[in-house]
Amino acid sequence: MDKETEEKKSATIANKKAYHEQVKSLLAVSIVTSLLFGMLGGYAFSKIEGNGGISGLPAGSVLRKEDVQVTVNSNVSDIVKKVSPSVVSIAGEHLESSLFGTYSQKSSGTGFIVNANGLVMTNKHVVEGVSGNFTVYTNDGTEYTAKIKATDPVYDIAFLELNNAKGLKSVDLGDSDVLQVGEPVVAIGNALGQYQNTVTDGIISGIGRALPVGDSERGSVSTLDNVLQTDAAINPGNSGGPLVNRAGQVIGINTAIDQSGQNIGFAIPINVGKTALASVEKNGYVSRPVLGISYIGLTKDLASRNKLSVSEGAMIYSGTNTPAIKSGSSADKAGLKEGDIITKINNDKINSNHSLTQLIQKYNAGDNITLTVLRDNKEIGVIVKLGEIK
Repeated sequence: MDKETEEKKSATIANKKAYHEQVKSLLAVSIVTSLLFGMLGGYAFSKIEGNGGISGLPAGSVLRKEDVQVTVNSNVSDIVKKVSPSVVSIAGEHLESSLFGTYSQKSSGTGFIVNANGLVMTNKHVVEGVSGNFTVYTNDGTEYTAKIKATDPVYDIAFLELNNAKGLKSVDLGDSDVLQVGEPVVAIGNALGQYQNTVTDGIISGIGRALPVGDSERGSVSTLDNVLQTDAAINPGNSGGPLVNRAGQVIGINTAIDQSGQNIGFAIPINVGKTALASVEKNGYVSRPVLGISYIGLTKDLASRNKLSVSEGAMIYSGTNTPAIKSGSSADKAGLKEGDIITKINNDKINSNHSLTQLIQKYNAGDNITLTVLRDNKEIGVIVKLGEIK
């Protein structure tokens, strides 16, 4: 090998060594850089993820630990913790009739404990037609047998008495008269008869609604006056459960849904339940004042079609198989007649927000009240001593 060839070979080896050293250096830098950015990336990701997915931060920005805060609204869960121990699931069997005879069918509903000795408030339609005792389950799984203590003759309210119960946690009862549309509420119930203590939340959607309920095919339709409307989801099995405000107080008794719409549920105001409860605790039954009439609430459309001189009030009117005035009732003794239009009870006007039934419930059986009555387009005053229904 000549000298020139030897020099070229040496240069090539040197270049290869230099190249390999350069590659090693670059790889080392690349590995360190990757590790560094991996660490920084992981750090930045964990901080951003912990802050609810913040995006669009300037390059190089770093979130300090003290700046990362997560706020959880635990108000609903606090309500549930407070009220759920007092909510019960109710199971029973009722008899159904058909062309093929009578058969037994299981029923379910919800209720809530209103005193420590096991008195439970629920809907009357939850307990109607049930044969024998009920089985009631508390939130912690304790099982009781129960029997009907009392039913309300006017409203869809009933009371069950748990056998051998004592020291139970009762609910706090609020004031439904101060509710406002838009106020947040929570519904708790035994949804579909199998999902115990299901919780939904929403708002008060309306106040003072008139709700027709019953079976129109059997001619057994009645009207629930002055009910609350809510968009908190209410399902079959929720009947009789509590509608609760954000203070954890029961302000309504969930009772019905409008199946033609979505999230349109109704609850009986708890103040109606409170008067029933006071009567049960005092007398052992629910006592309600009564006039003894059938009536229809007037509207502008009804007044216009029938050429009436007033568009508000309660017109005494006979229904299907129901006389306008019950024989021997307070209304009968006071001389009220079919076609009379009652416009006031004492100083309270009867209108779309205050039905006759609602206003009557402000009084007790045996009280004397003055009715303002329109008869043959003449206004007269009629004094009536309220009777009792129980």
